[in-house]
Amino acid sequence: MSSDSDIVTTRREKLERWRGGGDAYPNTFRREASAAQLHEQYADMDKPALESAGAQTRVCGRIMLRRVMGKASFITLQDVSGQIQCYVRGEDVGAQAYEQFNDIWDIGDIVGVTGTMMRTNKGELTVHAQSIELLNKTVQPLPEKYHGLSDTETKYRQRYLDLIMSDETRRVFKMRSAVIAAIRQFFLDRDFMEVETPMMHVIPGGATARPFQTHHNALDLELYLRIAPELFLKRLVVGGFERVFEINRNFRNEGLSTRHNPEFTMLEFYWAYHDFQDLIELTSDLMQQVVVAACGTSSIEYQGQTLDFSKPGRQISMADAVVEFTDLAEPDTTDAARLREYLEQHNLATDPGWGQGKLLTQVFDAKVEERLVQPTFITHYPTEVSPLSRRNDENPDVTDRFELFIAGKEIANGFSELNDPDDQAERFEAQVKDRAAGDNEAMHFDQDYITALEYGLPPTAGEGLGIDRLVMLLADVPSIRDVLLFPLMRPRER
Repeated sequence: MSSDSDIVTTRREKLERWRGGGDAYPNTFRREASAAQLHEQYADMDKPALESAGAQTRVCGRIMLRRVMGKASFITLQDVSGQIQCYVRGEDVGAQAYEQFNDIWDIGDIVGVTGTMMRTNKGELTVHAQSIELLNKTVQPLPEKYHGLSDTETKYRQRYLDLIMSDETRRVFKMRSAVIAAIRQFFLDRDFMEVETPMMHVIPGGATARPFQTHHNALDLELYLRIAPELFLKRLVVGGFERVFEINRNFRNEGLSTRHNPEFTMLEFYWAYHDFQDLIELTSDLMQQVVVAACGTSSIEYQGQTLDFSKPGRQISMADAVVEFTDLAEPDTTDAARLREYLEQHNLATDPGWGQGKLLTQVFDAKVEERLVQPTFITHYPTEVSPLSRRNDENPDVTDRFELFIAGKEIANGFSELNDPDDQAERFEAQVKDRAAGDNEAMHFDQDYITALEYGLPPTAGEGLGIDRLVMLLADVPSIRDVLLFPLMRPRER
């Protein structure tokens, strides 16, 4: 069996022979129909009907299968829509072209075929070639058809190869595109305006996370890749744009996992004169519409679990969820000492600086989150862990905030926005103290944002939704890397 290096050498020799005949990489062939269009157009025509019709077409794509049988051969071409078979005979395409077909062409080459539609004796729709053209003579061999890319790391590092070989991978990324299109249309239909805000920030903000840092040489200025667009989007609401949304990238200097990639895609939107309860209703509508648009049904399977989006998700407060899923009682949820004791008993992290709100959140994260399978809105997050959220009118220790969990994953985070500039300044100050105490994820003090609030942010609700995690659910894949075309990978050692 030839090694890959031997195959590459042989293919390079073929390429050099092909170069000797003229332009080795032409760009003059024009397709008339895709594979899917041909299958749809001629689905109801049998062999005699196609023979009498004499329908001509021009197709192009990558050779995925090649059967050479003397003076007649079959090749299967793959384009973005699917595959179509082509029948090639020397007496039809010419002796010279057929000789080159036998001598030069390989599986993986990109070619164009002009011909008429036919069906084989077995009934397979086929293009009967009248002329053929080599458009790109490839050098690297494709993986063996029936094994494909078995190495997961190679699939992520060489996504182009994965896309060539895997119907499933192509399905996932077509679904991702459909999800984003459906989200965008949902908001446009409701008179939201799509905007773009800066990717480089002088002050990182909008979320509690460790930022990536860079340097602008001309201004001699330290900058941060954005961890969230929130504070800029809310400045736009101050300016009078009452409904805005952005679908774009965020960057957080954190570890890699099945749920985390340092670069990820978020939907973030703001809605003046509404509150977090309005967001919950809107988010339920959004999920129902997007799931049906992407999957064709409101009930889907994810890793063996059936998820039902036909009705709004359940709502339950964080404290009540902790009581429901642990052996803690309701009084325990407001008792910092009891919460700390519980965490220590279960060998979970604590910190002397954490108050009751942070301790309760830690219990929730460790013991409750993964058990929330069906769409569930966890509400009333502690103020201590919600520096940008409006305090609840009845209980200032919690905020009008929710997070949406599905299949144990946080999918969205929304809240009634804090628009009191003095309260916001105090919470920024608390974050600054946390940073000074060693919390690299705590926020900076953003004076310009405080100034913007002093000009008046209307009562507003805002939300961020993780598109990568949503696509994971809808595509039924276990890792965020499976829904990122080019996930971050550690460089290979040379």
